[in-house]
Amino acid sequence: MLSALVLSKSGKNVLLLEKNRNLGNNCNSYLVNGYQVDTGPHAITQLHDGGPLRYLMENYFDYVPAFVDYGDYFIRDEDGLKEVPTTLKGYLTMDMLPRKDRLIIAQSLTKLLLSWQFGNDLSNISVYQCLPWNALSSDTQEFMDTFSYFLSGKQAKETSVQRMFVGSGFIGEDIEKDITSENSEHKYNDRFKRLSYVSRLLNNNKVDYNQYYPRNGLKAILNAILYSLPETVEIKTGTAVEQIITENNIAKGVLTKEESYFADTIIYSAFAKDLPKYITDLPESYISDLSRIKQSKALTIWLGLDETFEEFNYTGGEVWFKDKPFWAMPISNYNKNFAPKGKKLVGFMFSINEGNSLESEKLEAYNTILRVYPGINNYIEMIHYQITIPEKASVSINGFIADTVTPVRNLYLVGTDVDDRSMGITRAAYSIIKLIKSLRIDGFIIEL
Repeated sequence: MLSALVLSKSGKNVLLLEKNRNLGNNCNSYLVNGYQVDTGPHAITQLHDGGPLRYLMENYFDYVPAFVDYGDYFIRDEDGLKEVPTTLKGYLTMDMLPRKDRLIIAQSLTKLLLSWQFGNDLSNISVYQCLPWNALSSDTQEFMDTFSYFLSGKQAKETSVQRMFVGSGFIGEDIEKDITSENSEHKYNDRFKRLSYVSRLLNNNKVDYNQYYPRNGLKAILNAILYSLPETVEIKTGTAVEQIITENNIAKGVLTKEESYFADTIIYSAFAKDLPKYITDLPESYISDLSRIKQSKALTIWLGLDETFEEFNYTGGEVWFKDKPFWAMPISNYNKNFAPKGKKLVGFMFSINEGNSLESEKLEAYNTILRVYPGINNYIEMIHYQITIPEKASVSINGFIADTVTPVRNLYLVGTDVDDRSMGITRAAYSIIKLIKSLRIDGFIIEL
């Protein structure tokens, strides 16, 4: 959808083929028994200057949806809610973990941030590697694994320190390297920012998550894109592409069950790892790289509750990290219209053990909710389950992230498997910024 918007606003005629009946995929909302659920809990990140979605909204949207501050992040344990640490002092006083472990985490955090400040690459060092793992308590191991999963889709052994720092707000990201023409200028700004982030942490300044939620739900972003599309965009839903037509290693069009469509440029937004299903003569090395893309499935349980249940009287999200971890988010606190009068709506996202059956995963997840919130079963009015792949590629050690440009001329990739920055919608927006850059280099579109 975003690529169709960018191309059409750049003067191109666009045909959008969607295999599903509905548009939006993981960026949508729908009604279930009077409750408006999203496709999983979401926080929209990096809406500041230099953020990718902000850039796209300012330059291509005719209508910008309203956003509200996401709120705070909490950790829940048997004693209730505690704020997620955002400073060194916070980690040192986090009493849900043993004091010895807190000291280890704080020391490792400082050492690695200083290393990053001096230009060292942390993207290939795992969270597991940077800690004396076997010396940590089981609670601390679960804590690190849980936060690693929610930031990368994988546990601490496969999550990089870089990913952990970015997701925790200690390191910032933006589109500067994608839009700055002078590489030396970007390097100077990058060095300045590194000093700023490290100084902020060492001085115990609280990080700014800069996270928001669309006031009318995820579908508000989809609706804003649809509203902004010019008449030069034609959309066909329920139309699955079966083959990408190539000639002399140049993409010429696509083949569906019904007919063929030809174009000057093809933008592919399905799973990058599935690209070999649509083109038979890709280079073997490229196919091998795509096969290294890792994915994770997630289970979301939406509960409609009587509003007299008082455990979710906050805006933001909470994490339970012990024995079947989850991330919970009471979205009706952003907009009471998401739930019938006198009710509230909460989403609980769990990782899925793909070695188990789906039904056993659902049952274990539901029983975990009942265990963590004693008595909640007396307030449940609605239950709805979702299975999603939150990111088309997990950002993990030894995994692969595809590039926008493919070995096939005039064929480009977009989506959350084409950029490793941020998560969800923001990550998809980063891939569109990269697409714009690539199309400008290739002379297909010009500056706005």
